[in-house]
Amino acid sequence: MKLLKDILYKTPILDTIGNTNLAVSAIHFDSRKISKESLFVAISGTVADGHQFIEQAIEKGARSIICEHLPENRHEKVTYIQVKDSHLAMGIIASNFYDNPSEKLKLVAITGTNGKTTTSTLLHQLFTNLGYKAGLLSTVNIKIGRDILPATHTTPDPISLNAHLRKMVDAGCHYCFMEASSHGIEQRRTAGLKFEGAVFTNISRDHLDYHKTFDDYILAKKRLLDELPSSAFALVNADDRHGKTMVHHTKGKVYTFGLRTDTDFKAKILEHQFNGMLLNLGKHELWTKLIGTFNAYNLAAVYAVGVLLKQDELQIVTAISSLNPVEGRFQYFQSPDGITTIVDYAHTPDALQN
Repeated sequence: MKLLKDILYKTPILDTIGNTNLAVSAIHFDSRKISKESLFVAISGTVADGHQFIEQAIEKGARSIICEHLPENRHEKVTYIQVKDSHLAMGIIASNFYDNPSEKLKLVAITGTNGKTTTSTLLHQLFTNLGYKAGLLSTVNIKIGRDILPATHTTPDPISLNAHLRKMVDAGCHYCFMEASSHGIEQRRTAGLKFEGAVFTNISRDHLDYHKTFDDYILAKKRLLDELPSSAFALVNADDRHGKTMVHHTKGKVYTFGLRTDTDFKAKILEHQFNGMLLNLGKHELWTKLIGTFNAYNLAAVYAVGVLLKQDELQIVTAISSLNPVEGRFQYFQSPDGITTIVDYAHTPDALQN
């Protein structure tokens, strides 16, 4: 149970009507989930407008409302907080409600069209192999240490996201690696989070049904890096032609990785076989069970994050050599009679080509 005035900390507020010294038992943006003393956040979604359900939320027990538009008919015992952006407010409020768990973890976000799931999952594997308890928020699943939960979205809503981060902190996790989708960034699901760093993998045409234009899609991805604090690192793929654009306005410390250009963290494929690759990462050579140029990029990013999080380089490359391919991401199987099967999630033109 929290007080409304406390969880509003740092929330940009336009107007307050009512008492903010109210107890808040839970936060919901779905009026059907409201119970006594819940805070209801009215979100303007792509399908429905939460402002249409304010009355229903109050009938179910909500005593405080976050909204962009104040309703004409207001209840005397209900507190209304008017904000410019309900999505942004919900992220900040959710962080406060769960005692800002991202400040108690080293949280790293991975964004890009391809490679988010593989990079985040490999980072979780890496830091687990290095002896740390780590969390993972990915398209495939959510991991708290070695406990696995099903995932519903690439980037969960901010209430669920902060609840998961809180569980990670309580479980003793030191690190968390998460995917940041363009939808999630655009809808401000990462608002209120403190990032240790962010990684940009690459960008190609995807989700234009949602973002409408490729420029809008780029700007959605870019926002994650734009909003990094000066204490964070911004790691970008220098071989991607949009890499420089991604960090044009960031306050974070910029680092690069790649295979072709001169970068801070460069990978080179020395030998390529169907059961793995011999790679040069930094000053080290290693054999990996992962295959494909795209995985060389992913491993370069993983290595770079390990170094930027101040882990020992030799321990990093030793741990990388034991990483397993990510489920559903270019997984290959060979039958006793020599038939090879590949399972892969590739669903964009760039992913299929590479």
